[in-house]
Amino acid sequence: MIIESPDPNWKDYQLIDCGNYEKLERFGNVVMARPEPKALWDKSLSEGEWNRLMHTRFTPGAGFGKAGKEDSGTWNRLKKMDDQWYIRYNAGGPSFKLRLGLTSFKHVGVFPEQAPNWEFIYSRTRALVEKAKAEGRPTPKVLNLFAYTGAASLAAKAAGADVTHLDSVRQVVTWAKGNMEASGLDNIRWIVEDALKFARREAKRGNVYQGIILDPPAYGHGPDGEKWKLDECLNDMLKCVSSILAPVDSFMVLNLYSNGFSAVLGETIVRQNFCLKSACKNIESGELVLTDSCGKVLPLSVVVRLER
Repeated sequence: MIIESPDPNWKDYQLIDCGNYEKLERFGNVVMARPEPKALWDKSLSEGEWNRLMHTRFTPGAGFGKAGKEDSGTWNRLKKMDDQWYIRYNAGGPSFKLRLGLTSFKHVGVFPEQAPNWEFIYSRTRALVEKAKAEGRPTPKVLNLFAYTGAASLAAKAAGADVTHLDSVRQVVTWAKGNMEASGLDNIRWIVEDALKFARREAKRGNVYQGIILDPPAYGHGPDGEKWKLDECLNDMLKCVSSILAPVDSFMVLNLYSNGFSAVLGETIVRQNFCLKSACKNIESGELVLTDSCGKVLPLSVVVRLER
């Protein structure tokens, strides 16, 4: 099992402290406190130290903890700060910029624990691009489903891939496009659609990709009201995606945030859908974590990576 965290050379992000169901983070020059249900232990720093450091703190709303509303709330600003600001990721292979902002759902536009996935996507994509050039084949295609504000898309594009970015929310696709432009990249294909519908249509068309990235939510809705529930839809999604992933010289990344899913579960469902009919060269699974400045390790997501 792998346990990975962002490269400490990434200077624009730091998990300062976590505990008592909160985390204290620095994005660029902005320090914020947000709810974190997995931080079951005590904080290492005092409440006074948190208040001294932070620019803003997220306060959950009345619907916090209810289906569809568990992240809703408001930000309470304690120091002067911009409504939007940029950070740069340049700790390893890819280099790109990400715009951050305070949303009513406690998110800010980036999930920093995903940095190891960005590095994996970049390195595997770059190797496929170089091999394709050497053999005179078309540029490898990478599909990013449930793509949010596009950090994984930027990693694949920075490596030279032909990238398709799909999300069901038009506003975050616009956000991702802005990140591409700020990073000096171009020609990503943008799609606002239900991910499962798109994958099924691509399968019918016979289209294949050399890289597929999936970061599905626990639940959600497509642009036309399509319902998504992870434990009910994941197997069908992976079954469909396996048919549009190239049988050789390809990779797949699956990220899962649901508290009820384990690395063993993730690897098993991936093996069943991808490795029975086509040979799998390598498969690894584990957790993506953040380590705070006091040494506490905060597990945040399950990851499964496959190579054919």
